[in-house]
Amino acid sequence: MFYVFCDGEALLKKFQEGYGTHPKGFFILAPSGSGKTHFIKNQIKNDWIDGDDLWLAAKAEPENEWWNESLDKINEVEQRCDVITSQAKKLGFWIMGASNWWLLPDAIVLPPWRVHKNYIIKRENNNYDGGAKSDTFLQVMNHRKYMQGIARKNKIPVFRTVEDAVTYLEKLV
Repeated sequence: MFYVFCDGEALLKKFQEGYGTHPKGFFILAPSGSGKTHFIKNQIKNDWIDGDDLWLAAKAEPENEWWNESLDKINEVEQRCDVITSQAKKLGFWIMGASNWWLLPDAIVLPPWRVHKNYIIKRENNNYDGGAKSDTFLQVMNHRKYMQGIARKNKIPVFRTVEDAVTYLEKLV
């Protein structure tokens, strides 16, 4: 597939109608199965966007299970997602997602591994909606190590829950 940049006004309008914008945009990075989608589906006010929804709508993410592709393909998708996330942040959107290549997140969520595994197993066995499964625990652990490295190197705050990261960032506005 060949990608080009184009005017995204129609997509922007769609997200502005569904989600609030803020004086400052944020991006929370969290691995698959860490509670992002659960939080977003249960938020009282639509402040936080599921990055997958944004990236799919912008066609940065393909509709297949691209995270099971080669590392080159994964990196390509995550770079496209970073472009969309950086633009959305500039417009005051708050985004949560697992895709990241070069854009530094404002916060990272890493639940304790025992809790994280249980989240993945529960989702896998009840209403699976995509993402990591128990047979990809090694991939999830590697993604967590990658995120820990980003946090250490760039002094990005790490939280055990999505709720704690959200509370921290909302106080910065």
